[in-house]
This record gives sequence, C-alpha cells and structure tokens, in this order.
Amino acid sequence: MASKCAHETLVAYGRNAIDHNIALGRYVIMPDHIHLFVAGDHKFDLGIWVRGLKRVVAAAVTGGRHEKDSAAETAAATTMRAISRIPRSPLSAGFWRRGFFDHLIRNGGSYSQKWNYVRDNPIRAGLVVSREEWPYQGEIVEIDHE
Repeated sequence: MASKCAHETLVAYGRNAIDHNIALGRYVIMPDHIHLFVAGDHKFDLGIWVRGLKRVVAAAVTGGRHEKDSAAETAAATTMRAISRIPRSPLSAGFWRRGFFDHLIRNGGSYSQKWNYVRDNPIRAGLVVSREEWPYQGEIVEIDHE
C-alpha cells in the first residue's frame, strides 16, 4: 500500500476533509497499514471517516488508474458526500482488515510521544535508516501539538 498513488490519495482525502471540519494531521503510510492523527468537531464519526478513507485508498491502489491529484480529489470528494449512504465496499473489504484501532490523545506530550513512535515505524520495519528517508509521511493540518 505504501506507494505514490496511496500517498496522493490520502493527501487529497485529507485536504477534502477540511471542508467538512475534519483535520487530518500527521500520518505515516506503511506497506500494510496507515497511522494517522485526525480530529473533528462534535458531530465527527471516526468510523465513518475511516471507512471512506479505506474505500478511496483501496479503489486508487487496486484500480490501476491513478491520475495525479484530479482523480484522487474527485474520489475523495465523492466519498465524503456519499459516505453515510454507502455500505462497506466489497472492493475495500479484501484490501483492508476489518475495523481499526484508535487512541484518544489527551495532551501535547502524548501527541509528541505517539508521533515519535509512529514516525519510527519505517525504521523498525527495516525500510529506511532515518525518519526523513521515508517518502510516505506528512501532515495536512497542524493539530495542536507542542
């Protein structure tokens, strides 16, 4: 999954989320999973948002037709509008494991600790020697982190 296509799709999805009061903060895309920090308003449903993200990334990565930015942005916009109406996609069902793990971060110190752990995943996996070498990471919106 860690690919230019998956990365561009995640970035487009995260940028589109801003219009829906959802902030995709820092993230690291690994070969078999994604770590990300996300925040939303009181109406935000993380489960629905993650389901949409899984659908969009699976479609982009397995579809074999990824045109830079425009296709990813269109898919992300369509998914954000339709996410509450569409049941779990058969396409994403075989690509992703069911469910996800989430952790509530209560303060800036916890955010920094979790981010350092997440950012070191590519090193622990033997994919790179230093954090900066991993191309599939970034931050869309700065979420309060000290």
